[in-house]
Amino acid sequence: MDSAPVGDAAPAGMPTIRRRDCEVGDGWPESVPPLLRRIYAARGAHDADSARPRLARLLPPDALTHIDAATALLAEAIAAGRRILVVGDFDCDGATAVAVAVRGLRMLGAADVVHAVPNRVAHGYGLSPGLVQSLAPLLPDPGRPGVGPGQPLLVTVDHGIACHAGVAAAKAQGWRVLVTDHHLPGDALPPADAVVNPNLAGDGFASKALAGVGVIFYVLLALRRRMREAGAFADHVVPDLTTLLDLVAVGTVADLVPLDANNRALVAAGLRRLRAGQGCAGLRALIEVSGREAARLSAADIGFAIGPRINAAGRLEDMAIGIACLLADDIGQARELAGLLHTINAERRAVQQAMLDDAEAALARRPAVDPLHAGVCLFDADWHPGVVGLVASKMKDALHRPVVAFAPADPDSQQLRGSARSIPGLHIRDVLAAVDSAHPGLIERFGGHAMAAGLSLRREAFDAFADAFRQTVAATLDPALLRAEIVTDGALAAAEFDIAHALALRDGGPWGQGFPEPLFDGEFDVLDWRVVGQRHLKLTLCPVGTRLRIDAIHFGAGQGVVPAACERIAYRLTPDDYRGNGAVQLVVEHREPVNSR
Repeated sequence: MDSAPVGDAAPAGMPTIRRRDCEVGDGWPESVPPLLRRIYAARGAHDADSARPRLARLLPPDALTHIDAATALLAEAIAAGRRILVVGDFDCDGATAVAVAVRGLRMLGAADVVHAVPNRVAHGYGLSPGLVQSLAPLLPDPGRPGVGPGQPLLVTVDHGIACHAGVAAAKAQGWRVLVTDHHLPGDALPPADAVVNPNLAGDGFASKALAGVGVIFYVLLALRRRMREAGAFADHVVPDLTTLLDLVAVGTVADLVPLDANNRALVAAGLRRLRAGQGCAGLRALIEVSGREAARLSAADIGFAIGPRINAAGRLEDMAIGIACLLADDIGQARELAGLLHTINAERRAVQQAMLDDAEAALARRPAVDPLHAGVCLFDADWHPGVVGLVASKMKDALHRPVVAFAPADPDSQQLRGSARSIPGLHIRDVLAAVDSAHPGLIERFGGHAMAAGLSLRREAFDAFADAFRQTVAATLDPALLRAEIVTDGALAAAEFDIAHALALRDGGPWGQGFPEPLFDGEFDVLDWRVVGQRHLKLTLCPVGTRLRIDAIHFGAGQGVVPAACERIAYRLTPDDYRGNGAVQLVVEHREPVNSR
């Protein structure tokens, strides 16, 4: 195990608990409980329409830069019967985006749609020249019956904005290229025929938070309108693209993009389809194999159960398996593929835990020094490149430091693939850009968002990068941000610890990034406790000043910690589906002894 210099992972101390401020206005319908009104207001939603946005309030696609050029490319290819090749990314957002593109284009009349996805080990990220070369056999034979004349069209989904060489290679092969992406662009755009990305400079689309699957869904909406205005559906029913929203919801939640009003409308509509059993066969099978109940599915279930099983294929195997599951129409085939994804995900969890054990052991061997050394870089020659993002995320949460985890691109490679995760207040892609600017050639490739990014470097450059990363973070980040903060919605009243409020909270979402799931805090007497499942702490609690007895569970906290008699606890109120009969439980996120400060 190699890491950045000693001190990068100095403990951040006990998190502070802060309560959100809010002012609840008038005009709420009686159907919205006062507790939910307070929670919505604390998230900036001051009426029912903004708290629970509807599809009718979706932003129109008109303001997306190059949307007319993009739909013209697609409409022309469909009308001429040309081949359309959809190329995705190897994560859940990329897989769902491929499925939405393929299903949507076929619904709109495309007769020759094929898809491909890079292999993480063989091709690396995105549309690389190597991937383009491997796709050459997909170029259609112009003499084949049914193939229209002219150039075939390659469409990237959830990537492409940083793939200059790959786009140029595709153009040289004879493809026209449409890039659809949501990652932040660099100084120049790739040489595509059109680029649709709400984060382009000067783009007028009001929501910058669309996931890759959301971008291609919007392209399809605009394409349908173009075709409808041209009379393409005069003889048959206009295709209903809302049937794709189950996939849009899964990709959006799994990619951890902010759930602004536009994304919440998309996710809520997709969840309604999934709860009604109207999702595609692959998602229904994944819900089954993950042990969830479709009728009660939540955004959290997507994030913790559905998304990881799709992601696992791209991490350890081939995302083609995940895409095949999402494109399957036969439920038997879908269940077979979902079972395979479930098995791969179990393997991924084992690999992840072993890598986390390595990282924690290496950090524990280093003495803590200057806590301002804030940037953590980790590398192990035995790590798997498909799991470093998860390790970076877990270590970021544990240390409350930005973390970059690296692994060899393949067992014999001298190139490293890294995945970076950040804390609030530090734009991680901007940090990588600053390192790249100050040390040209040190980073071979990079790209990403404010909170997550990916990069490649030569193995011998690791130490130099770790030093440059640490210095850049130290110069950029306010040291006050290195202390973790837990933000809550305050305390629950005694009368609110009931099933009606637990159900209202569960169904009041979708909750997610930028619109966080309700979290409360208060002081509790610990009446009883025991360890369950070897790692989890089961508690019986009494809110101070009441006579209530409430069950609680603190996952992963059952090793070596004896609860105090009275603790301040941050928790979520949920239905206790195991006990049923209107029971509730608290899911504990943080505990500290009262008067410990």
